[in-house]
Amino acid sequence: MTLSSHTGPVEQMILPATRDLGDFSVRRALPSAKRRMVGPFVFLDSFGPVVLGPGQGADTRPHPHIGLSTLTYLIEGESDHRDSEGYVQTIRPGEVNLMTAGRGIVHSERSGPASRGREETMFGFQAWLGLPQALEETDPGFQHVDAADVPVLTDNGIQMKLLAGSFGGRTAPTRLFSETLYADIVLAPGARFAIESSHIERAVYIVQGGIEVTGQVGIFCKDELVVFRPGAEIVVHAGGPTRLMLMGGEPLDGPRHIFWNFVSSRQDRIDQAAADWRERRFPGVPGDDVEFIPLPENPPLRAAA
Repeated sequence: MTLSSHTGPVEQMILPATRDLGDFSVRRALPSAKRRMVGPFVFLDSFGPVVLGPGQGADTRPHPHIGLSTLTYLIEGESDHRDSEGYVQTIRPGEVNLMTAGRGIVHSERSGPASRGREETMFGFQAWLGLPQALEETDPGFQHVDAADVPVLTDNGIQMKLLAGSFGGRTAPTRLFSETLYADIVLAPGARFAIESSHIERAVYIVQGGIEVTGQVGIFCKDELVVFRPGAEIVVHAGGPTRLMLMGGEPLDGPRHIFWNFVSSRQDRIDQAAADWRERRFPGVPGDDVEFIPLPENPPLRAAA
């Protein structure tokens, strides 16, 4: 929808850009021309749902990151994570993989042998969270959170899986470096959900269905990122079966430069990381060190966020 001049609780609505990755398309809501960040989130991709037949698989070859944490969450399917620190972990629906790049890490994400032997639907999200300036060069690391360890909050047609941060008196076990909110919310038809204003910046990505927002004219629909005004009282209403990804938190301490897979408060650090990857000075991924994604000649992202 197009926002009117009426000053309501919604600050922006963003339509994601679509990128074709061959096996499936990715919808990228952040960064966009309209907005670079929501809280510490500098990047949000939605992929699928796409059905991969027997013998097919989703393969993201080894590639580097600096200055951020990646948070991967699957609704359907599974994927094998490997990284240069030696972590190997299969992620399945409802689980969380959190990889902290810090001063530098290389990882790959691929369908495993079992996935390739059957028909499988892939559907999920990957977010990048910028690190505070004092921790941009922290040691790389990895954390996996089982689905059984993800807090679940239920109330009057609402089911929330709290992937990161705190909400409603519960706190997720995901170890992040700044105040963050990230949740998967399923709403029954007619359900109303109030979003706490304790988090400075808040937004919802509509995975399924549509919502109205109290005090705002119009309906927001599937694959729209709805950004709310700081401090506003937010109540969303589900017209039918609806699924949302709720995200936000405290803004980062200053702008960030984004170049391909690198995020930093310093452009010279980005340039150094690009040169290190070009010259193959990053560590390899044990068990997946034959292929890699080369540094693009014209990277799709080069901007201050």
